[in-house]
Amino acid sequence: MKRPFSSIVTAACLMLLAASANGAPVGEASSHHLDIGGMDRSVRPGDDFFLYANGGWIARTEIPADRSSYGRSAMLVEKTQDQLGQIMRDLAASPQKPGSNARKIADFYKSYMDEDKIEALGVAPLAPILAEIAAIKDRKDLARVLGQTLRADVDVLNNTNLFTPNLFGLWVEQDLDNPGRNIAFLLQGGLLMPAKDYYLSESPRMADIREKYLAHVTRMLTLADIPDAPAKARAVLSVEKQIAAVHWATEDMSDPEKGNVRWARADFDKKAPGLDWTTYFKAAGLEGQKELIAWGDSAIAGEAALVSALPLEDWQAYLTFHTIATNASVLPKAFGLESFAFRGTTLSGTPKQRDRWKRAVDATNDALGEAVGQIYVAKHFPPESKAAIKKMVANLIAVFDARIDKLDWMSPQTKAEARAKLKTLRVGVGYPDKWTDYSALDVLAGDAFGNRARAEQFELRRALAKLGKPVDRDVWVMNPQLVNAVNLPTINALNFPAAYLQPPTFDARAPSASNYAAVGATIGHEISHSFDNGGALFDSAGKMRNWWTPEDLAHFTQSGAQLVAQYDGYKPFADLSVNGKQTLGENIADVAGLLTAYQAYLLSLKGKPEPVVDGFTGPQQFFLSYAQSWRNKVREPAARQRLLTDGHAPAHYRALTVRNLDGWYDAFGITSEQALYLPPEKRVRVW
Repeated sequence: MKRPFSSIVTAACLMLLAASANGAPVGEASSHHLDIGGMDRSVRPGDDFFLYANGGWIARTEIPADRSSYGRSAMLVEKTQDQLGQIMRDLAASPQKPGSNARKIADFYKSYMDEDKIEALGVAPLAPILAEIAAIKDRKDLARVLGQTLRADVDVLNNTNLFTPNLFGLWVEQDLDNPGRNIAFLLQGGLLMPAKDYYLSESPRMADIREKYLAHVTRMLTLADIPDAPAKARAVLSVEKQIAAVHWATEDMSDPEKGNVRWARADFDKKAPGLDWTTYFKAAGLEGQKELIAWGDSAIAGEAALVSALPLEDWQAYLTFHTIATNASVLPKAFGLESFAFRGTTLSGTPKQRDRWKRAVDATNDALGEAVGQIYVAKHFPPESKAAIKKMVANLIAVFDARIDKLDWMSPQTKAEARAKLKTLRVGVGYPDKWTDYSALDVLAGDAFGNRARAEQFELRRALAKLGKPVDRDVWVMNPQLVNAVNLPTINALNFPAAYLQPPTFDARAPSASNYAAVGATIGHEISHSFDNGGALFDSAGKMRNWWTPEDLAHFTQSGAQLVAQYDGYKPFADLSVNGKQTLGENIADVAGLLTAYQAYLLSLKGKPEPVVDGFTGPQQFFLSYAQSWRNKVREPAARQRLLTDGHAPAHYRALTVRNLDGWYDAFGITSEQALYLPPEKRVRVW
């Protein structure tokens, strides 16, 4: 099952976060793109361009009670969710052919919505799993049960989620050293709070969260009628704290050069003793693999050691709680409310749980993503939109190619490699050319718990089936109904899902300044990921090979260091700054993507100026549209969590990317006494 992702590595996704104050898309203003009333002209553009463009909207907008943040991403997600909800309700309201995708979608959605049935079943669906955990009598049994929990729920470089509740996570993808084959990647896992700092930080805030987590674990175990819940909850927290202590930091897990560690099967026994790997791999379906990638090798070794070092009863308590917690959405209502109270309110500051139907849409998407997507694009993504976006992509690639040609610091050898990569770049717009076959997935009416479990197993079997087979270079890692975009470095491809390519991100009625500033900057962003600090590690075939000359790499690294320092200087809270190194890949892509989009926008005018709108010239409209595309409000707990776990800088500072472009200074007359001013030599010019 594809899990919600957090974009934290070099090829991560780009989410645009903005919305208008009254809930209408930004693109519905009279000018079709600029929200003049949402600006704050008391702020000089050179002092804080984000507030200049968005201060009025920020001041009058309340985050909806069921969200941890609100902005353009939330607007598009809600719009798409409404569209999907209508699709699913329509399918559920009429007979569907047995075995068809439409029937599976209808039955999955209806089963999730049947709260009366779920309440009547109570915790009975958990009984077989909990009985197996209770029957663990030795380390071999423990290894078998741990192996059975393995899921295809992480993605190292693409639709990224390096956070898995299971002891280890699995990713099956192209071998980074041998592009002709797929290989299994095993990753650190086992935590149910967002990052290791939540377990280990000495700050009073984190200590308070740990106390609330302990109370939450106790309540969840009590709801499931687990005896001696307080003692078992203490054991759960103890196990997770010790797992957190051996975990790699987020920025290290995001580094392909550190993560790409190849272990033969025998290496696991020698380098990670403590876990019965033979039993584990057999239970996980990986017994035939001669080698795997141990991504986070020392963390894997540390977790394996804990398997033998900690008492069996502590592991039983841990597995019991994780089973309950990960299935809370398909258990009686009290479980979902308790889960939300901690995960939604304590961790993210969200006061209200989302409506059941919205959660049902998400769950159905997780289980049957491309089946839902196939229906979605037929209804909501017209062919003319696809054609227009493909044309824009071609324009942006042409600009990027021209920029490579004009770089005075890059050697001919590196330029040739870059051009080869650009020439073979695959761009997917809207939806995949071939769809996932769900015929092997059984969806049963009235079995919400079982449907979720079978969907997870279906995704695991699909992942394992890739082993030993040729790499599919036309694969998509995002559903068409996802509001996002991604660069896939191992197959040198981009995905731009249909749901992202709708107003206000892309609006055929809008001036070109708006479309190039929003979707054009995103396209440029994703193209540039092929040439950033992560993309530089992969050649045109997807092989992990640094194709830069040492001199070119030194120049690139120096520019990256400049950007790290720039973002390290942003401090959203007195005690917490942006991590310039953790966000470096995304920040490079923002600078390169915005510059590419701006140049493509100017070329699209063919020498004719954009009409002045509300007193703003075309270039001013472009930069204002870009800043308004990052319009966003976030609750403090969620903002803090993202600073620790997300590979993207906060939206406020992504809007300040403009300070690296000469065109922004010219457009708004920015001078040296203004806060955002950078001397020309300090403006980062990677591409």
